Amino acid sequence: MNNKRAKDIMTTNVVVAKKDDSISDVAKILITEKIGGLPVVDDENRVIGVISETDIIKKEKYIEAPRFINFLQGMIFLEDMNKLEEDIKKVAAYKVEDLMSTDIAKVYEDDVFDGIANIMIKKSINRVPVVDKDNKLKGIVCRYDIIKSLYNE
Repeated sequence: MNNKRAKDIMTTNVVVAKKDDSISDVAKILITEKIGGLPVVDDENRVIGVISETDIIKKEKYIEAPRFINFLQGMIFLEDMNKLEEDIKKVAAYKVEDLMSTDIAKVYEDDVFDGIANIMIKKSINRVPVVDKDNKLKGIVCRYDIIKSLYNE
């Protein structure tokens, strides 16, 4: 059993998004930082949601598969390039608040390792924001942090 707590394993230097950020800017961050999602915070640094590559890809009513495949790993163009480009621009023009998930799991700094790992497994999520009692972002725990903690006892 691992007796570490969220504050022991979390990453504190968290890249965040704001609700008014464009999806285009967020996509650039996800690609540049090689991460799958970001917590969304308000002006007081309170967590109000998460924006992930999955949230962006889900906007498929504008980008019909299979014309556009695997958004962040590269694009495979299968049909009319102009139409595809228009579709991508439409999604890129969205704001974070339009696509972000708001029903999200959060943990607290003193939550124990096993509980955090179980939440991530049960909810099939790759990252969970760590907040204080006022819902202010303190860090983030990713699957990588869980694995690292298991093997760096």
